[in-house]
Amino acid sequence: MANITFPDGNKKDFDKNSTGLDIARSISDGFARNCIAMELNSEMVDLNTKITEDANIRFITTKEPEAIEILRHSASHVMAQAILRLYPDARLTIGPAVEDGFYYDIDMQPVSEDNFPKIEAEMKKIIKEKLPITRKEVPKKEALKFYKDEPYKLEMISELDDHTISFYEQGEFTDLCRGPHLPNTGFVKAVKLMKVSGAYWRADQTKAQLQRIYGTAFFNKKELKEYTHFLEEAKRRNHRKIGEAMELFSFH
Repeated sequence: MANITFPDGNKKDFDKNSTGLDIARSISDGFARNCIAMELNSEMVDLNTKITEDANIRFITTKEPEAIEILRHSASHVMAQAILRLYPDARLTIGPAVEDGFYYDIDMQPVSEDNFPKIEAEMKKIIKEKLPITRKEVPKKEALKFYKDEPYKLEMISELDDHTISFYEQGEFTDLCRGPHLPNTGFVKAVKLMKVSGAYWRADQTKAQLQRIYGTAFFNKKELKEYTHFLEEAKRRNHRKIGEAMELFSFH
């Protein structure tokens, strides 16, 4: 048995190899449905991580402050998967969560915001599929072999000192990543692509120029709507300030 200590100090024994999801379900099915990850002995891990010994755990629900970063990181994977479905010749580099959303740098044909509706539609298909997001750990040698035709991933793996490399899989899509991630793609309830710009690989102008596609994601459509409204208002205020400064027009 594994003795689990919860944040309130309560302790309970569970079978060894129980996952975080198993333990969350023991509290209630409703609670488990709102959990997306857990803190295991102060380390953030996937909800389906097996617990093999006594541990302290704290569940990360959709309401916790850490949840939004996990959501947006997973949303970047959903976007990358959608792009590979639509543009099979694309080559992925990195796709982190950032303060207001996420981005992915991709070596692919130039795209513009005109392409966003098609990409978003494919993302929504992936979200609707509720694909399980699972972690896989392999020896470095095996990871190098897996990515032998992906120059950017190959370069990153080659530079890692880790002997074990972690991948995340969802459906046909696999990405090099440390995680953690959402339990499945269905947790991405509201997503929107925001802009695209150019970026050099490793910020080096002598290297390949990539397409950096930005997006944002929320756990519900209401929050996304409020966020986009905030951006529109900020843009209008900025336009007004510029106009006043240039004395192009006045407000009464």
